[in-house]
Amino acid sequence: MAKRYSRAQVVARIKSEIDRKRFLLMQGAGIGLIARLVEKAGVDLIAVYNTGHYRMNGWASIYGTLPIGNANDVVLDLARQIVPVVQEVPLIGGIYAHDPTRDHERSLADVKAAGFSGVINVPTIGRIDGTYRNDLESVGISFQREVDLMSRAMQHDLYTVAYVYQPMEAAMMAKAGVDMIVGHVGLTAGGDVGATQAIGLDRAVEDLRNMFDAIREVSDTAVLLSHGGPIITPQDAAYISERTPAVGFVGASSIERIPVEPAVRDVTTRFKEISLR
Repeated sequence: MAKRYSRAQVVARIKSEIDRKRFLLMQGAGIGLIARLVEKAGVDLIAVYNTGHYRMNGWASIYGTLPIGNANDVVLDLARQIVPVVQEVPLIGGIYAHDPTRDHERSLADVKAAGFSGVINVPTIGRIDGTYRNDLESVGISFQREVDLMSRAMQHDLYTVAYVYQPMEAAMMAKAGVDMIVGHVGLTAGGDVGATQAIGLDRAVEDLRNMFDAIREVSDTAVLLSHGGPIITPQDAAYISERTPAVGFVGASSIERIPVEPAVRDVTTRFKEISLR
């Protein structure tokens, strides 16, 4: 059964890794098997959010941003599968801040009771841009709600992690005192259902630098990680870390989907190639 940690305890665990010059890794887990494996491999945090549910059921992660299921309920359902198989690694639960049927206090109480030691803003309207985003913001369905969620999470003694897509969002989360801020550069490329139009690594470096610069203007303490787009392999994550202030990476498709696809196909093919006498 997953151990529960206070916010201060998670902060201390993360700081210890950074002080030891160890690369940080938070991994999304859409099933208990992945959670168990990445814990054994030494992951620092395990995130449980609705995109993992779709990803591990054969669909693209981006389905988690569409109105096809209650994101908060999906996380609580996943918790029943994942919390029992994790032993020591802190669990981070996704919360959708814009559900009008429940307030932040209820959502935070639910994830804490389920066994999580922290929260992350998934799904996030940061993923949405253009006219649709403007329409959402104009009627109060704003990124500020996600910032407010992080502030309340701290009052509940929960560790806070935030995905951001642009410098303005990054600065908002930093001003709120969020513990870990993840520069997100789009749907992960690669594999069977990955993005086919992801930006290149050098463009990702540029975008991440802009977000991280905005954070550092207001916060020296936020832990900075990268995620998404062309950052697929350990080599990609190292490339980003060498060129930006990122001290770690958030894995999702890059660990629980992309490496699995060819491995399962290969072993299946080899079984089918057995000749009968």
